[in-house]
Amino acid sequence: MTKADLVEVISEHVNLSKKDTGIVVNLVLDNIGDALARGDKVELRGFGSFRVKQRRSRRARNPRTGTSVFVPAKLIPFFKASNDLKSIVNRPELAEKIED
Repeated sequence: MTKADLVEVISEHVNLSKKDTGIVVNLVLDNIGDALARGDKVELRGFGSFRVKQRRSRRARNPRTGTSVFVPAKLIPFFKASNDLKSIVNRPELAEKIED
């Protein structure tokens, strides 16, 4: 599902145009990104939580040349699914569709 698909599905269920729904979806995503950039944790009950993790610096290997390179420490976004979301994803009828 793309963001455009999400906007379309939401606009069908609420009394908003696709343009207005797109603005709302973009505002939600922008605010999640801004909160993570500030170091805040974002929790969407029944869906999951987003937070930022620190990845330490390390030595890596350039696969093309084989030389050793230094990779600096950085922050990465991390998502942890809620138990509700996990149970929705693991419904038996969905597992059968994926296996086919």
